[in-house]
Amino acid sequence: MPARDIYHQTLVNTLVKDGWEITDDPLHLTYGKREMYVDLGAEHPIGAKKAGRKIAVEIKSFVGPSNLRELEIALGQFVLYREILSQQEPDRIMYLAVTVTAYEDVFTDALGQLAIESQELHLIVFDERTERIVQWIP
Repeated sequence: MPARDIYHQTLVNTLVKDGWEITDDPLHLTYGKREMYVDLGAEHPIGAKKAGRKIAVEIKSFVGPSNLRELEIALGQFVLYREILSQQEPDRIMYLAVTVTAYEDVFTDALGQLAIESQELHLIVFDERTERIVQWIP
């Protein structure tokens, strides 16, 4: 299994506070002979707006030396996992979770906006200090 992101437990806490139930930590995927692990699987069992929603979440901290390289890796994982989920669990929506700082540094400029739009990127933007979700995109 891959190493956990530095904000793994923070995001778990954040999702639980928002009413999500963590169902998989990590979410195991198999395609052919390949095995992969998405950081989290979660469901929202209560509440009219989110009831019955299932998500898969890949967490990215963007704390490496190059945000561009981190974005390349994050997009690759997101697209690959989303495609596998579309076949195996079409009712589960793939999300990339990033901190407010990472969102502002990476996703508010032209390249970040291109990634969001062209890859139909779903983001969970969270505040790691308060363990609160700031924004769901879309």
